[in-house]
Amino acid sequence: MNSVKQQLESEQTGHSFAMLKFIIFSGLGIISFFVPITINGESSILLDHIVSVIKGMNPLIINTYILLILFTGALYPFIKKTWNDSAVQITLSFFKIAGFLFGFMLIFKTGPDWLFYPDLGPFLLEKLIIPVGILIPIGAMFLALLVSYGFLEFVGVFMQSVMRPLFRTPGRSAIDAVASFVGSYSIGLLVTNRVFNQGKYTYREATIIATGFSTVSVTFMIVIANTLNLMEYWNLYFWTSLIVTFFVTAITVRIWPLNNIENTYCTGEGDPEVVIRNNKLHHAWKEGMKAADESAPFFTNIFSHFREGLIMTMNTLPSIMSVGLLGLVLAYYTPLFDWMAYLFLPVTWLLQAPEALLTAKAAAISISEIFLPSLIVTEADLVTRFIVAVLSVSSIIFFSAVVPVILSTDIPISIFKMVIIWFERVFITLLIIIPISILLF
Repeated sequence: MNSVKQQLESEQTGHSFAMLKFIIFSGLGIISFFVPITINGESSILLDHIVSVIKGMNPLIINTYILLILFTGALYPFIKKTWNDSAVQITLSFFKIAGFLFGFMLIFKTGPDWLFYPDLGPFLLEKLIIPVGILIPIGAMFLALLVSYGFLEFVGVFMQSVMRPLFRTPGRSAIDAVASFVGSYSIGLLVTNRVFNQGKYTYREATIIATGFSTVSVTFMIVIANTLNLMEYWNLYFWTSLIVTFFVTAITVRIWPLNNIENTYCTGEGDPEVVIRNNKLHHAWKEGMKAADESAPFFTNIFSHFREGLIMTMNTLPSIMSVGLLGLVLAYYTPLFDWMAYLFLPVTWLLQAPEALLTAKAAAISISEIFLPSLIVTEADLVTRFIVAVLSVSSIIFFSAVVPVILSTDIPISIFKMVIIWFERVFITLLIIIPISILLF
């Protein structure tokens, strides 16, 4: 009798502890990313305040850290022996080496004169490389609070009745979508690939999720918002981007090429999810408590996410430095993206975007690197900056990071189809966001 009583008390204690973790840690994660706080007269989210403090540290420390990240990022594909997995990986691996070399020259102020033009190297280093290099690892630690203690699982149950009708994917895919938005596209794609190989996603479902949900994370969005001076509109920007991104996905899943992909499982019969139709709150709470109860110890979890953030920073920063610099050179000194802008000029002109050609050019350049559209509209008016900020998130497909990550998974989709999906997403996003931005501002 006593042993049964002790067991019941132990279970009750465990449940109470899981509930506390769910409420406290998930709540702190929500506050860190979504609640503006005013410090020294500046209103922003907590994470942005922390990054600002770190950026204000001794430049020697910051530059040393950035140089180490660029160096280890350039070596990483060769250490992992993934540099020659494909032609794309070979190209990107050598771009990462170039990124380290350019970063080295900028930090030590040596190299060709063109590299030090204010709108090129120095601008890229100060406005993008340093903020991203600091933000991703710090943001990853705060993301541990948001994604590890049951909040995603809790939301996922309620999303079952949304995902299938809107996106033609299982309810469990909401976890992938949210993981990308609050974590990173790389985390989202890792989850998607794992679930796909388990036979829980079909080929079509996995491709929809990879190209429709694997957008940049909240931490990247903060960099975009800071670059375009939109932090005072942070919540408006975040929620608009989220809604537009997923609305565009709901459209693209119904047109070629996504609607023509084989809808079968790689394992044969597969393992379709059980749809919960009744007592959703009960099941959601149960799933949330289970995740909170099974979560790793707090400091282990924080360190694990910090480590993942550092690896992601290593993979991302050298590519941004090289591909971003190449994109800026092409944007400022060649007519390439001016020509490509004519793909989107009809829609920006017909919808009366304030700076139609500049907006179209930003849309065209988004395929190379996610931050480049923002960099060429920093001096534009508020409406243009807001359009481009949302477009940068909603377009999803870009060659400096997302394309090679998708190609590294087992999801069979060609570069050609990814380019088509990018064009569709950009075109539809412009149709939606231009009128919204004009009405908002």
